[in-house]
Amino acid sequence: MTNPSITNDVDVRSQTPQWRDYFRFSTDHKIIGVQYILITFIFFLIGGLMAMLIRAELTTPELNLVDRPLYNALFTLHGTVMIFLWIIPFNAGLSNYLVPLMIGARDMAFPLLNAISFWLIPPAGILLIASFLLPNGPAQAGWWSYPPVSLQAPSGQLVWIISLILLGISSIMGAVNFVTTIFWLRAPGMTFFRMPVFVWSVLSAQLLQLINLPSLTGALILLMFDLAFGTTIFNPAGHGDPILYQHLFWFYSHPAVYIMALPAFGIFAEVLPAFARNPLFGYRSLAIASLGIAVVSIFVWAHHLFASATPGWMRMLFAVTSMLVAVPTGVKAFGWTATIWRGKLHLDTPMLFAMGGAAMFIFGGITGVMLAANSFDLHVNNTYFVVGHFHYIVFNTITMAIFAGIYFWFPKITGRMYAEGWGKIHFWLTFIGANLTFFPMHPLGLQGMVRRVASYPPEYQGWNLVASLGAFLLGVSTLPFIANMIGSILAGTRATDNPWRATGLEWTTSSPPPKENFAEIPQVVFPPYNYGNPRAYGEASATQSGEEVSNDE
Repeated sequence: MTNPSITNDVDVRSQTPQWRDYFRFSTDHKIIGVQYILITFIFFLIGGLMAMLIRAELTTPELNLVDRPLYNALFTLHGTVMIFLWIIPFNAGLSNYLVPLMIGARDMAFPLLNAISFWLIPPAGILLIASFLLPNGPAQAGWWSYPPVSLQAPSGQLVWIISLILLGISSIMGAVNFVTTIFWLRAPGMTFFRMPVFVWSVLSAQLLQLINLPSLTGALILLMFDLAFGTTIFNPAGHGDPILYQHLFWFYSHPAVYIMALPAFGIFAEVLPAFARNPLFGYRSLAIASLGIAVVSIFVWAHHLFASATPGWMRMLFAVTSMLVAVPTGVKAFGWTATIWRGKLHLDTPMLFAMGGAAMFIFGGITGVMLAANSFDLHVNNTYFVVGHFHYIVFNTITMAIFAGIYFWFPKITGRMYAEGWGKIHFWLTFIGANLTFFPMHPLGLQGMVRRVASYPPEYQGWNLVASLGAFLLGVSTLPFIANMIGSILAGTRATDNPWRATGLEWTTSSPPPKENFAEIPQVVFPPYNYGNPRAYGEASATQSGEEVSNDE
């Protein structure tokens, strides 16, 4: 791909955002992306504090720190915040910042819609957290809010529903924007099979949002009718069907795991080749596997209803589809492994987080295949085995990938380099803390400890103590990260335009990029991940070339 000559352009650099711009209404996709990242990280800290309170209560078998209603509220809002106010909107923010740069566009297709999508998130989040101030407290029915339990605490549950409807509308508008941008605003020469895998991953995740999210939004509106207007759509007391809610909820909420995971897989695909100095192995296969994951994940929702009076034929069908997801995800894992095989590994912080997250995804994937089997799933249903598996995906894989992405693109976003030593301390504290927290949940679940309880039999205390100590270590691990980010933004070494010698289009513009992204729209002539090609950007200083090259992987 060509390299627009903007590095020494003083006028272009003067267009870069000032710190005040991030606290104002803006239609610049880069400012919006940073706004997403900042607000969602605040919610991450709030959700993490709730998790530490939960683990503090579970340190001992007795109920001795919080009462049961507060415990129920904590695990309900912890799950809600971490999924709907941390991972999903953070991925939207990082994608907002990177996708136009990666495809050579000036901005998103609908800048005003983009801004509105973001500004729905702060009021929704504040409303959700403020529900702790209600006389009867916040929602207490879990982040899934199954009726009839969710029909028993009207005020807090109603606030929870309104918050999630706002977040759902935000995500649907964002999905329209992402899909339109990727289809119509690619630079000349940026064919689909010259797009980075990160862009493929975002496209696949946002197509899932468009297809599946209306199901959850509709279910929440109907649940709100039951709560606020006395209808009996899901209320069994009035001959409603609570199982219907479960189908509508999981039709979105199982694909939501892949909506969260696909951008994480895309981050792995960007970071691993850059620090292994190898082309991404099987580029086309990994790109197509992103769509494969999206397609298969649409047909697995009843996996969560194996214990809900599901007919035998349906259990078998959804067991097969649930196991089938392992095929495209296995392609991903094989491609990552082959990419770093015999590479010249540079173990900088982004690479450590990417390798650690990819390794833990393999473990989480193995337990996922186990849970896809009817007999095993029924045995460990509603136990801590499921909690451990889920968190190996959402934290040990996805949040680790998020940190890899933050460190990798931090120089591009801020124009500063982070402190490498503090980054590695952050990684090791996180890696050790994550495994100490979530691995013990697997033996606990196999022994029969049920989830969502504040007290438990004394024989489970040993593993619970280990998990709680790991959770406190995870809390501590965030401190060097925060110090590193703030210190580096204020006084970090100035970053070059391409400190990692990476090959993506985003690295051909200044750090941070100017308002219009590029001095001129680039002409793409190289395939992605073209490491080893002396004409590719990052491999040699002379990168200007109008010569068309092969699009082979």
